[in-house]
Amino acid sequence: MFQAVVKTLCVASTRSVSRGILCTRHYCKKTPTKLRVSEAISGAELGAHIKVQGWVRSVRPQKANLFLNVNDGSSLQSLQIVATSELNDPLLTFGSAVEVTGTLKKSPHQKQTVELQAEQIHVIGECNPVDFPFKIKERHGLEYIRQFPHLRCRTNVFSSLLRIRSEATSAIHSYFKENSFVQIHTPVITSNDCEGAGELFQVEPSSPDNKEDQNFFSVPAFLTVSGQLHLEVMSGAFSKVYTFGPTFRAENSQSRRHLAEFYMVEAEVSFTQSLEDLTKVMEDMFRSATEQVLAHCAEDVDLFHKHVTPGHRDTIDAALKRKFPMITYSEAIDILNRSSEKFAFPTDWGCDLQKEHEKYLVKHCGNIPVFVTDYPYDLKPFYARDNQDRPNHTAAAVDLLVPGVGELCGGSLREERLDLLRARLEELGLEDTYSWYLDLRSFGSVPHGGFGLGFERYLQCILGVDNIKDVIPFPRFSHSCLL
Repeated sequence: MFQAVVKTLCVASTRSVSRGILCTRHYCKKTPTKLRVSEAISGAELGAHIKVQGWVRSVRPQKANLFLNVNDGSSLQSLQIVATSELNDPLLTFGSAVEVTGTLKKSPHQKQTVELQAEQIHVIGECNPVDFPFKIKERHGLEYIRQFPHLRCRTNVFSSLLRIRSEATSAIHSYFKENSFVQIHTPVITSNDCEGAGELFQVEPSSPDNKEDQNFFSVPAFLTVSGQLHLEVMSGAFSKVYTFGPTFRAENSQSRRHLAEFYMVEAEVSFTQSLEDLTKVMEDMFRSATEQVLAHCAEDVDLFHKHVTPGHRDTIDAALKRKFPMITYSEAIDILNRSSEKFAFPTDWGCDLQKEHEKYLVKHCGNIPVFVTDYPYDLKPFYARDNQDRPNHTAAAVDLLVPGVGELCGGSLREERLDLLRARLEELGLEDTYSWYLDLRSFGSVPHGGFGLGFERYLQCILGVDNIKDVIPFPRFSHSCLL
């Protein structure tokens, strides 16, 4: 009975075509399996009738055959398409979008393990190779492709960066999940200036109905510079919390190391009076995330370490093999003062460490990440715990300095003693503004601490990339073009 039905359908389909009617259902032909390029390259579906969709990375027409390389962003490696010259099309150019169906076969060539013997090639989207800013046989540098933020994801180097960034994001979330941290979505719009630097973007409604001198939230509102204070709220009910999201700084961001919008990983740990508890989380997270990225994005990372930053892999391997050393701020100043290096900025006790100082300290300690602890009290925000030491007055704060970047993480124990915290806020004239923060110390307060990690700086660190604008999909900085 089933065979009779199939035969009838096939005959009906044939008659429809003979009458000039386009039949869109192929009842007698098996639908090809749609695969991503990475899945096809793995060879798991060898011999299968498949379909791939992607963008042409190279075109090599010959007398009898046509060779294409097609990539869909799932892998650094492209899939080779082999077709007869009859399937060639003037619209098949570098950058064009295509859909290819055919049979996945083992390749006789050493450059690839599999190839797709094409039966059909459809051009989905045309691309004029003359106007396209990236050329088929040229290797474009990061500075050049930075001029085309809307197109640079089409290049090998930037598509590799985006896969690495995605994997690093997943790795950081995995670390916190495996270590029983609770993720908190902290607000993007806030009234708090956590860092106290005043580099804030104020948020105002664009509606013409909004009356002048009337705040939408009844108080001035800003884009967040940190989720830390909100994490401290949550640390009154959860022993380990973290957040991972965008933060904003309204500062001159034309340099290689600053952005107006970037991503921060921040964590808060309750029931701790030890900086070592924080440095352990920082170091373990760095190792765990980096090892996962190196394992799951090996080809993409190698692209950077071989062609963009040669030799940087040795630096990362050394960092993963050795325990991060720890020095105090006072020891760091002594190291800087005893060096023969000529620094542009002073190195007196009480000065803020500049990038040149941070890089020197990293090299001095073996060119591996190093923790610097116990900074001068006056350099740190109001929430940093007072060490109450003399003659040098320091705070229980710590920075993680890494090769090529300088400061990657900054953190501290938080001042949990109500009397000391109130005195500090009164001194700064902030007692009314942070009255709610004082409440946190009044109802079941515990010693706690936390830190923040700049995600883009982390990517710079593991890849060796010099300009922070090359490790974020859409860099926001002063006088930049907003898409």
